[in-house]
Amino acid sequence: MGYAMSRLEMDSELCDGDKTMPEAGSSKRASKSLNKLDHEIAQVTKLNSSPHKQLAKLVPGTQKLSVSPVKMLVGREANYSARGRFSAADRCHMLSRYLPVKGPWLVDQMSTRAYVSQFSADGSLFVAGFQGSYIRIYNVEDGWKVQKNILAKSLRWTVTDTSLSPDQRHLVYASMSPIVHIVDVGSAETESLANVTEFHDGLDFSSSSSDGSYSFGIFSVKFSTDGRELVAGSSDDSIYVYDLEQNKLSLKILAHTPIGSSTLGHLGLMLTLYVLLMKVATFSFLEVMIIFARCGIDAALLRKGKPAGVLSGHLEGITFIDSRGDGRYFISNGKDQTIKLWDIRKMAPNATSYSGLRNYEWDYRWMDYPYEARDLKHPSDQSIATYKGHSVLRTLIRCYFSPVYSTGQKYIYTGSHDSCVYIYDLVTGEQVASLQHHKSTVRDCSWHPYYPMLVSSSWDGDVIKWEFPCNGEAQVPATKKRIRRQ
Repeated sequence: MGYAMSRLEMDSELCDGDKTMPEAGSSKRASKSLNKLDHEIAQVTKLNSSPHKQLAKLVPGTQKLSVSPVKMLVGREANYSARGRFSAADRCHMLSRYLPVKGPWLVDQMSTRAYVSQFSADGSLFVAGFQGSYIRIYNVEDGWKVQKNILAKSLRWTVTDTSLSPDQRHLVYASMSPIVHIVDVGSAETESLANVTEFHDGLDFSSSSSDGSYSFGIFSVKFSTDGRELVAGSSDDSIYVYDLEQNKLSLKILAHTPIGSSTLGHLGLMLTLYVLLMKVATFSFLEVMIIFARCGIDAALLRKGKPAGVLSGHLEGITFIDSRGDGRYFISNGKDQTIKLWDIRKMAPNATSYSGLRNYEWDYRWMDYPYEARDLKHPSDQSIATYKGHSVLRTLIRCYFSPVYSTGQKYIYTGSHDSCVYIYDLVTGEQVASLQHHKSTVRDCSWHPYYPMLVSSSWDGDVIKWEFPCNGEAQVPATKKRIRRQ
């Protein structure tokens, strides 16, 4: 049966009266594990998601409680903020109470694994890529109708990543080959027939000296903020930049240390290629910092092709990285079954070896994580917080910060091998929700940038929507016959 376990949801009845609800993440268990994250980011997060100080005043000696929506509305009418409306922090305080845990509602159901799925920047579109060569773009504002149905060309293994251009007229997708395809998705036709109804061309990321064979694959690809360049991470330990205006490869950055077989060549997807410090106007990749996974153990920063520093802490390969967008903090999902929160200002000049810690043989593609490894810790762990509970097995599972607009990035969420979506409180580390419906690994999930809505995609082929509050649609029955369509 599909359902979601959320302490916020269980206490939601308190939101409608004068009673207050405990802040997400106030459990004793979480406090012991993270010790309430005594760090700048904790203070920033609280400021971004806390109500006006006059509403948050407490009687001395009482436990701090969340301000109820009724009191928030009273405060707005009394103009406590002197703005005549909710501030951004007030808004986040209200919206972050209502996690997208109601559901599940079925968006789509395919007979092939869903690998990637993301909302567009404005939340109006949703893109999902499947192993069976299908890429679908859904119109969120028009009842989730399929706006574009794209049949991927020359697909090798699966669609590893997709990216919409800033103007949402073009989409690029990658697979396990050096060819990234770009599709014109701005037309009115639903069915995208390659170079017939839509422009659908291949961009070659291999160097001119390449023999033309599929010697490497692209794991992650993203448009630059001006839409004129693509940046991609590959299995050959490199970062590529492609100039769309000149239609040629313009830059290749080699990893400063060979990654080796321990990472299975998954540099590209480890990257996610979120550029932390990016000049929007010039977009010179030689003058910015780019995160990448080093030796399957550490995260490093490249500047002008050389490492600016190293962040040690993960004991196994990194599967995904998401930037907070402030040039300082990011999170990483690791095969050591943890998400770690990092501050790039704490990076070290060199990597710290942890040889001797791992005395077991393990392959995440088909083995469970060793029990004896679960409590191991890197002796030079530079992360500022660690989040546990989900499982990272079989595939490169992604993790993200929750949206700025509706939550003030108060949460971290991730898919999991155990078929669930996990939501953690960033400050306390508490697991505040677990979304359960899927029958197989949830590799990707995406939180709507403005509404309390989250969409999960799984290897069972289902694309599922979670919301709060519910929209009146019928949920997926527990005994629903699984309908597979091509």
